[in-house]
Amino acid sequence: MKKTIAIAIASVATTLLAGCGNNPPVPDWQMNAHSSIERATSAYMSGNSRVEAAEAKRAREALASTGKIDLIIRAELVQCAARVASLVFEDCAGYDKLAQDAGPTDRAYAAYLAGRATTTDTPLLPTQHQPIAAITASTAAAADAGAVQAIADPLSRLVASGVLLRAGKASPLLLADAVETASAQGWRRPLLAWLGVQAMRAEQAGDSAEAQRIKRRIDIVAGKHAEIKTLK
Repeated sequence: MKKTIAIAIASVATTLLAGCGNNPPVPDWQMNAHSSIERATSAYMSGNSRVEAAEAKRAREALASTGKIDLIIRAELVQCAARVASLVFEDCAGYDKLAQDAGPTDRAYAAYLAGRATTTDTPLLPTQHQPIAAITASTAAAADAGAVQAIADPLSRLVASGVLLRAGKASPLLLADAVETASAQGWRRPLLAWLGVQAMRAEQAGDSAEAQRIKRRIDIVAGKHAEIKTLK
């Protein structure tokens, strides 16, 4: 899981760990911030809100010691991305407080997470998310799951799926892929959220047998983790 999270927050990690290799020793704040961001994201995806909050606080404190607002902004966006992956479509409050100091790349990613990326934003996004942004801006009723399945990193894949659902472009195949992606990683929080959407779609289609099957799976997942009862 650490490897998966590390890939997903590569833009932050690359900045924080720029001192690696043959350069001078990496300052403690860089290592501490990077580790805390990884642990916070991992805890959130697993459904452990208490650990996630504590690690996010440590990351902010480490980054604040530098006075570099851009680093804090990126850490906030990582936190918001994990929520989009878990279908928690709320305002990115931490980012919003700092948005006036955000650069073009960070503003584009924030717009993408909110499902509002424009054609101007698209080239500024990470490469794997550019096709997804193009789909959200298109007139297609639903997205082919192929664009998401082309994303190798599981967390980035779920973020992309969440963006498409937020934009009203999630096909049944995309939902199934998101469920299996979360399941393969053992990420209870997004798994429950995506299963919930699948169950709702099955009920809307009048397939009560399928809805009940999915709900039995939800009960199994939720029963193993007391902290998560229901998710938006």
